[in-house]
Amino acid sequence: MPSGSRPGLRALVVAALLLWLPVAGAAAPPAAVAAELQSQVQRLHAAGGIYVQGLAIASASLLVDFYAARDYQPAWTDAARVEEIFSLLATADSHGLDPGDYYLPQLRRLHAQYQLDSDPALGAALELLLTESLVRFGYHQRFGKVNPARMEPAWNFSRQFRQGRDPLSALQEVVATPSLQAFVENWIGRAPLYSALQRALADYRHIAQAGGWPVIGPGPALREGDRDGRVPALRRRLVIGGDLPPAADSGDESFDAALAGGVRAFQARHALAVDGVVGAATLAAMNVPVESRIDQLRLSLERSRWVADDTAGEVIVVNIAGSEVFATRNGERFWARRAVVGRINRQTPVFRGAMTWLELNPTWTVPPTILREDVLPRLREDPGYLAEHQLSVLDARGREVDPSTIDWQRVSDRPPWTFRQAPGPKNSLGRIKFMFPNPHAVFLHDTPSRKLFERTRRLLSSGCVRIEDPLSLAEILLADPLRWNRQTLQAAIDTGKTQRVNLPRPWPVLMLYWTAELDAAGRVRFLPDVYGRDPSLLAALNGEVRLEFPPGSG
Repeated sequence: MPSGSRPGLRALVVAALLLWLPVAGAAAPPAAVAAELQSQVQRLHAAGGIYVQGLAIASASLLVDFYAARDYQPAWTDAARVEEIFSLLATADSHGLDPGDYYLPQLRRLHAQYQLDSDPALGAALELLLTESLVRFGYHQRFGKVNPARMEPAWNFSRQFRQGRDPLSALQEVVATPSLQAFVENWIGRAPLYSALQRALADYRHIAQAGGWPVIGPGPALREGDRDGRVPALRRRLVIGGDLPPAADSGDESFDAALAGGVRAFQARHALAVDGVVGAATLAAMNVPVESRIDQLRLSLERSRWVADDTAGEVIVVNIAGSEVFATRNGERFWARRAVVGRINRQTPVFRGAMTWLELNPTWTVPPTILREDVLPRLREDPGYLAEHQLSVLDARGREVDPSTIDWQRVSDRPPWTFRQAPGPKNSLGRIKFMFPNPHAVFLHDTPSRKLFERTRRLLSSGCVRIEDPLSLAEILLADPLRWNRQTLQAAIDTGKTQRVNLPRPWPVLMLYWTAELDAAGRVRFLPDVYGRDPSLLAALNGEVRLEFPPGSG
């Protein structure tokens, strides 16, 4: 054999041996992965879900349908697409969602392991978990993590896939889309408020990472002109929260006019009496930990996801927690007023309606709850109560009954009469009411008790919403400034005649409950959890993943 042929022979031998050795980074044969994938999917189907690689599967039925439709061919074979999935899941934190819900650390480890050993069983498990995590992420973006019907008994907002889509078709679109992030953005569609809440969440997380804000010690109320050792901490607190400029952060113990202005700004952002004095309520709000404020922002992001489809166009919104009513156009406010909402034992419900008409000089028919709990007890104590409040008693045919002929002490809580209040300055509905038919008998209306709007806490009604300056809302709704403006509305009211006025189009009315929001200037406002609804929602938001697709969505 020629001397030059031996190295060539060795090279052939080495090459032949290499064919039998596993190569790092090489994927398992597609057919082997598909076979293992079919086996694992069938086990999921038989078990109704359970786990893959020790991780819970919430979308088992969808995974079964998805992979059966693909003849069990893997969907995530491109390394760049897998990295894109990882990048998308990494944004969960910016939405106030728990990144742990999407198994990102586990997915990264499985992906790295699979690249090393190319085990078909591992490849199939990675494939299933990638799809599961994407389904979870997409579901949470589209519907929110928590089913609102579990939190709000009167919930009736739209909760469905867009027309022509169901979970399976949406997942198939995800596989085919050139950009996952663009698909999610186009699929969801967010109002500007959502992005603003995300920015606020990021800001407050930066505050938390920097150590939060100082606790201001107990003591007497602090006001302008005082000198107190707690004032430097107060300055620091207001600077961190953005209510004072950074230059105001100093060791000066004097409570000056600029500091009082910062306190007023803080009070306005926290639904407190705006007086510039650090009393007990203001001190308590200042000492709420930043982590609790972060949770409030997370809850508002979740509640925003619940109503993503309902905020398009022009809508009327009542934020019950803030005792406020406002009009929005594609999520941005263009009119806002104070409101009075239901007291603790007669809470205003969270629901959606469509306002179709308003009534000038309305009559008021006493609802059963108010009749039973308010009117009849007062009437039994004072027979003159009806005359004082201009209430008439009507029989089943609408004929007036003389109340002096009735022994009110013997009348049951469900009397056979209707109690109606005539239009006028004492009418409980004021001079105008706004109607959107609903099973709760809740509507918006004027009130003769206008001083109530000056109160900081306005949980005073029996469930309906009294609004400040109702004529300005009527002008917006009627959208006919020549025929219906403040002057012509007032003139119609001055006639004393009851008049129904139909709106030119229905207006959606959203009765919501948010404890963190942004004002017209884009500043974060934190509101008291007046009905105590935040803790249960926070527990569910931090709890296990449950995918409850809307009925009829596949």
